[in-house]
Amino acid sequence: MKKIAFIGSYDKTDFLLYIAKIMSTMGKKILVVDATIAQKAKYIVPVIHPTKTYITEFETIDVAVGFSDMDEIRGYLGLASENEFEYDYAILDIDTYDGYMNFNAREAIKHFFVTSFDVYSLKRGIEALSGLEEKIVLTKVLFSKDMLPEEDEYLEFLAMGCRIEWEKEKIYLPFDRGDQSVIIKNQRTARINFRNLSSQYKDGLIYLVEGILEKEGIPGGEVRKVVRKIEKGA
Repeated sequence: MKKIAFIGSYDKTDFLLYIAKIMSTMGKKILVVDATIAQKAKYIVPVIHPTKTYITEFETIDVAVGFSDMDEIRGYLGLASENEFEYDYAILDIDTYDGYMNFNAREAIKHFFVTSFDVYSLKRGIEALSGLEEKIVLTKVLFSKDMLPEEDEYLEFLAMGCRIEWEKEKIYLPFDRGDQSVIIKNQRTARINFRNLSSQYKDGLIYLVEGILEKEGIPGGEVRKVVRKIEKGA
């Protein structure tokens, strides 16, 4: 099982479910792990009998809520320590240094830093990385309506004391009220529906998934075809 770590205090639960939906539609078995303090997945992912810790299936995705580390998830699934997880990918939603360490996010094949540019998201997001002893290579996923150079410069200023190497590539997503309306509707109806999301938002999802799967020999344009398939099936 390969891990993908999404780090930051910005609310990214829905965004990660959309990424997982694309990957699961492509035949990947996906586990989304909510390792955040707020545990938002507990409230927006439907479950019949919630307990303190549980894994529930949602739109062909498994979502883990309430676990403190991967060993707890292993125990919940009844896996012996020597047995591999049956998932192809675990998508980790992390907003603290403890979460990063407890879920062994350093083993992830990709690390993304997800943020908007309000000061709280920036400072709390960087705080999650402030205790790192080993250098981490991070790709920025930036939510901003009007991306200004000084916003990115301020992020890098805040991160100066951390052991971070930024990838040159950046993924921009608009802070679009239309997208927010679609996301809220999806939450109310307990469905993942890409219809009416902005083309910029969908492009960001496609680009990110293509990066995750880049070593799997996926034909060019295949991810975009899958997104259209999800839209038509909505």
